[in-house]
Amino acid sequence: MWKGYFSYNEIVDVENATGKVFAATQNGVFSKALASSDLTIFNSVNGFKPESITTIHHSDIFNKTIAGNSNGLILIVNPDGSIVTKVDVIEDVPVPPNKKKINDFYEYEGRLYIAADYGISVLDLATSEFIITYFIGTSGEETQVLQTTVLGNEIYAVTRDFGIRKGNLNNPNLFDFSQWQTFDAGFWAGIVTIDNQLVAMNTNSRTYRYNGVIFQEILNHIQPGLKLKTNGTEVIVTTLNHVYVLSETFSQLAHITNIPDYSLNFTAASVVGDYIYIGTERDGLFSTLLSNPTTFENMSPNGPVRNYIFRVKKATNFLWAVYGDYSRLYNPYPLEDYGISKYSENNGWVTIPNEDLFQAKSISDLVISPNNQNLVYATSYLSGVLKINGDDIQIFDNSNTGPNGLESISVSSVDVRVNSPAFDKDGNLWVTNVVTSGTIKAIKTLRTDGQWQSYSVQDVTNDAFGRYGPMAIDRNKTKWIPTLNDGLLAFNENYSNKFIVLNTEVGNLPNNDVRCVTIDNRNQLWIGTFAGLRVLSVDQFISETELTSNSIIIQEGDLAQELFYQQTILDIAVDGANRKWVSIADGGVFLVSPNGQQTIYQFTKSNSPLPSDNINDIEIDGVSGEVFFATDKGMVSFLGTSTKPSDDLGNVYVYPNPVRPEFLGTVKISGLTDKANVKITDIEGNLVHETTTSGGTIEWDTTAFGKYKVASGVYMIFVASEDGTDTTVKKVMIIR
Repeated sequence: MWKGYFSYNEIVDVENATGKVFAATQNGVFSKALASSDLTIFNSVNGFKPESITTIHHSDIFNKTIAGNSNGLILIVNPDGSIVTKVDVIEDVPVPPNKKKINDFYEYEGRLYIAADYGISVLDLATSEFIITYFIGTSGEETQVLQTTVLGNEIYAVTRDFGIRKGNLNNPNLFDFSQWQTFDAGFWAGIVTIDNQLVAMNTNSRTYRYNGVIFQEILNHIQPGLKLKTNGTEVIVTTLNHVYVLSETFSQLAHITNIPDYSLNFTAASVVGDYIYIGTERDGLFSTLLSNPTTFENMSPNGPVRNYIFRVKKATNFLWAVYGDYSRLYNPYPLEDYGISKYSENNGWVTIPNEDLFQAKSISDLVISPNNQNLVYATSYLSGVLKINGDDIQIFDNSNTGPNGLESISVSSVDVRVNSPAFDKDGNLWVTNVVTSGTIKAIKTLRTDGQWQSYSVQDVTNDAFGRYGPMAIDRNKTKWIPTLNDGLLAFNENYSNKFIVLNTEVGNLPNNDVRCVTIDNRNQLWIGTFAGLRVLSVDQFISETELTSNSIIIQEGDLAQELFYQQTILDIAVDGANRKWVSIADGGVFLVSPNGQQTIYQFTKSNSPLPSDNINDIEIDGVSGEVFFATDKGMVSFLGTSTKPSDDLGNVYVYPNPVRPEFLGTVKISGLTDKANVKITDIEGNLVHETTTSGGTIEWDTTAFGKYKVASGVYMIFVASEDGTDTTVKKVMIIR
């Protein structure tokens, strides 16, 4: 089962319909019915998989919703909710891929005119099939068409390079570019029809109506226009900081320049009934009365601040997310200031705004205290470390952590770049800090007594600018620290500040750019690099002076090959059964067996609800088995079955129970200890299933050893710990 945790704040388009308003983000569409406030959402979880939405349209006549994308992809939501993915523009239009962006839709007499970066394509709305494509440059070349409209059976197209072009829809030869003519050679940005008049938006920040002879100015909107729309009775002009609504006679009905308590940019607006609906760049969709636009309601569905989530962490009661990313070379610019979000089942998503976080920029990672699930430390790649304990928030930087504390890379300003937060088993917080001078004390710890301490890496790194990825700390308190250029640093202060370095020359790493590390349930370190995977035992650090990592060799048919050979590994997470979830750049995510020899799942955008094949971070809820995938286009989760094993059998539970006829899934038995024996029998004692646990949850497909579905009745579940000293008995009812 999959769930979506999407943001609906970054609005790219707003569309009116009868009794409804539609809004689009780059990777989803939602609509609200005005009378009932019923909310409908389309995203990757229900099969709606855009590339990057640029414009939307809803046809009242055909009850279809259409979304156009930056790469030419067109998605159509049918009246029954089914989704059609049209790739005709991508595959059939003979222009370069970077010239297939969809800019606007216009519906006329059962046809949808698609304004694109190459020209105009026409879709039959009844059949959802393409009819024809027009290339309307003055010499028949492709040209950017920004918007189209029809007046008097003539189609008008605003182009980027050739002004407004027009053609007669009754002309059977309209596919011939010579049948088109230049209506106006000026520089225009949009065009609509209202009350049998053309209204066009110019690039000079003014909008005009055509009086039959010339264009007459009807509005000076000061800023360049972003969207020109009409609902048939009003004209709506949107700029970055202004929304204007004009009547059919072009008198101004409303002018909105701000929304109280927000500092925002507008992206699109429309009018439905008595309300104006305004899309914003990062704060969602707002509504206000057309007659009195002073009170605003945010109408976006609850979600995280944005879809690009860089790191996510699961506490007992909250799911935390941060957005401040950095590039592969650890460049945090452009700086992000989206704050920190947390999600709970009871309250949904709540965001701690940037102003409550001391204006910290590029918050790129966080860690939850093992001793207090409400205590969170977040690291900024510009502003230091934030300590969040409920409403009590503190910041640590070079000004308040003492001579052995955090350092700035800039003498003239605060530029305290901190990463890799992790706790050791004693409750000490460890981080890495970019430093460029002195003894390069890049490893820092905040001890439980509140004192900071630093450790130098000058003898083990050649990178004076020191760029470090998220570290892992093993049971021996050894810190395993990925670097950009120097491979993997292993450090333990309890062994005379011992360092061991693994790289391509010493350590058998496939690449010196180490992207991630994780320690599994058997104390094996899994190392993900820019070009492959390695593993080693963490306990070797204690007794050895050099370490050598090993590749995992798998059998593919008759060939033996290296697991994830030359693949860029973005993240690795270990579930309760010691299986590994591995994120591959542009390759989705793999679930492999504990030793890596078998691939259990491979999820990509094409075969799952993943909104992107680039997964920045993987986080697993050890209690429920839910696996979270934070991508560059939104977050989804997969409800797995591998939970952390329990210490005893006191909390074993079975779900669903009873199993009703309409249920098609598997029965889960959770709260188990590791390596427990589970036997399931019918009420007469006949064995129908037996297994040994690996983790805290097992599944039963309600068959007798996989042969046939068991009959209706009560089934007994007998559980015994590995040594037989702890037992429990549960029941489950099957109803066929």
